[in-house]
Amino acid sequence: MNTPRVDDPLQQEWLPPESPLAMPVQDLRTGRLSSRALPTSPPAIMRRRVLVVGTAIALTLFATYQIWWVLRGDGINVLEGVLLALFVALFAWIALSFSSALAGFVLLLRRRPHPLGIDDAAALPELSTRTALLLPTYNEDPHRVLAGLHAMHESLQGTGQGSRFDFFILSDTTRPEVRHHEVAAVRALRRRLGADARVFYRRRRENTERKAGNIAEWVRRFGGAYPQMLILDADSLMTGDTLVRLAGAMERNASVALIQTLPMIVNGRTFFARMQQFAGRVYGPVVAHGIAWWHGAEGNYWGHNAIIRTAAFARHAGLPHLRGGKPFEGAVLSHDFVEAALLRRGGWAIHMAPGLGGSYEEGPPSLTDMLVRDRRWCQGNLQHGAVLPARGLHRMHRLHLLVGIGHYFTAPMWAMLMLVGLAIPLQQAGFNLSQPHLEGFTPALYWRGGDPARFLWVFYFTMAVLLAPKAMGCVATLVQPALRRQCGGGLRIIGSALLETVMAALMAPVTMYVQSRGVAEVLAGQDSGWETQRRDDGSVPLASLVRRYAGLTLFGASSGMVAYFVSPALAAWMGPVVLGMVLSIPMNVLTASPVVGQRLRAAGWLRIPEESTPPAILSRALALRAASDDAPSAPLASGTILALGAYSSMVRAEDS
Repeated sequence: MNTPRVDDPLQQEWLPPESPLAMPVQDLRTGRLSSRALPTSPPAIMRRRVLVVGTAIALTLFATYQIWWVLRGDGINVLEGVLLALFVALFAWIALSFSSALAGFVLLLRRRPHPLGIDDAAALPELSTRTALLLPTYNEDPHRVLAGLHAMHESLQGTGQGSRFDFFILSDTTRPEVRHHEVAAVRALRRRLGADARVFYRRRRENTERKAGNIAEWVRRFGGAYPQMLILDADSLMTGDTLVRLAGAMERNASVALIQTLPMIVNGRTFFARMQQFAGRVYGPVVAHGIAWWHGAEGNYWGHNAIIRTAAFARHAGLPHLRGGKPFEGAVLSHDFVEAALLRRGGWAIHMAPGLGGSYEEGPPSLTDMLVRDRRWCQGNLQHGAVLPARGLHRMHRLHLLVGIGHYFTAPMWAMLMLVGLAIPLQQAGFNLSQPHLEGFTPALYWRGGDPARFLWVFYFTMAVLLAPKAMGCVATLVQPALRRQCGGGLRIIGSALLETVMAALMAPVTMYVQSRGVAEVLAGQDSGWETQRRDDGSVPLASLVRRYAGLTLFGASSGMVAYFVSPALAAWMGPVVLGMVLSIPMNVLTASPVVGQRLRAAGWLRIPEESTPPAILSRALALRAASDDAPSAPLASGTILALGAYSSMVRAEDS
């Protein structure tokens, strides 16, 4: 495969000597799973998987029997059969999440040691190899990005082992004005850090294969000089201690190809961003420890804040172009899952280290921004349907791919479940257009008619399984005194969890609608494009929100009025979903507000430890970012022009 060369002669001064490393493109139609033993795989890994998956299957069978008992009265017709199938699939989905989180909850309470010998309380290991820190960037505000890189560079120097790490800024920037400021910002950074700082810059002429192609081009040109590479995102931050411990773990464990950290979401200013970071900080560790426990050496890769063995990646993770027609054909978009699967096929271990702190990222500032990003991920994950038949993949990695695909199909499945659950009682009540009014009708009366106690029990049981991971995350936080105080105390943790749950429930109809539409668009062959994620204060023009959500608002209002006309009780039963659709615009305005977010922060709601006791690297990165924003010559005015341009492009891509 040809590798695009740099197009700026000045960059040659900012690059080390090339050290090429062959990276062949893999063939998904041939190959076999390596039989190489993995010393880091837990000895009882099969028992762990049987326990987690078996618990999920047992819960699903139990719930299926209960709902079958409710439906069985006069035999199960076609609509009831569809409802039963949807219920089984969706309950199995939440049951697996529950059993996995339960394993993580037990681990957190028992405080088991970290895998791979990683202990963040021990002395730092002495490194003997070099690691490249790769920072891909695409039309980002360069001052914001380089402020984080500068803070990481200083943090590494503080460990005394900064000389073991080189930084590479891998630019795929296409906008001329951003490119100009990017070069100037890199020049200024290199001047500030001094002549000895090993900070390099390269920009590709063509954005072949997007981020995956950006990384692959670096591997083929420079990878031979670095046993490890650590992949960052434009908003990533990792402490020097964490970087040294990850590199040390790779040196100690020769069979490991990749270690994925659990990045904590930080720096949220808006209501929505604060909800995200609270959920990630309180619920995330339970989920992450659970999946790390039963995934073992067949873990997954999330595309950033992970360290990778360069030679293994080069030998096994060269991505092919997919076939099969739209939406499957073309370059692999969600490359991380596929790269992890190919590494494991080649006989390498993939691990997650959820207990290692010092890994951070930023989240989207608004629901709209999250859904725009989610649309791109939807296309990439559905594309994995063309990867599933690949020869030689480990069954756990096929499961990872299936879970990624299933995540997007659950939205239309939930919508279908609600519609079918409404259609069956209407059919039984004799609803027809000539006489639509049904006095006192509500689906709840129908479903409770055959066996009221069993129906209510199934409902409560389903909700308990759905919400249990959140409850376990709260308990795991409450039982740690220091963490409890840093999150605002017990009452604020519980209150914040309730607030986050209620707001998430109100936003669920919007998410369900957008994800369902996204699945339909992807299956119809509509491309999502590749736009820069917004990283500003989250404010969204009202006109854009009206264009995006007016149809959903009108649909929700119309549905509510029709339901009320059929029966006020039916309208009340549909209320939560209708309310979420009708309030989609004001809900977006409220949750995208930095003013509301800051008021919640001042009151101690949705608090995370990184706000109560900010790590030095976060404070330093924010200070450097503020200094560049305050400078008279700072380009892009704190990224505002860039953010507005990126956002307008995203709106056009969505509306088209």
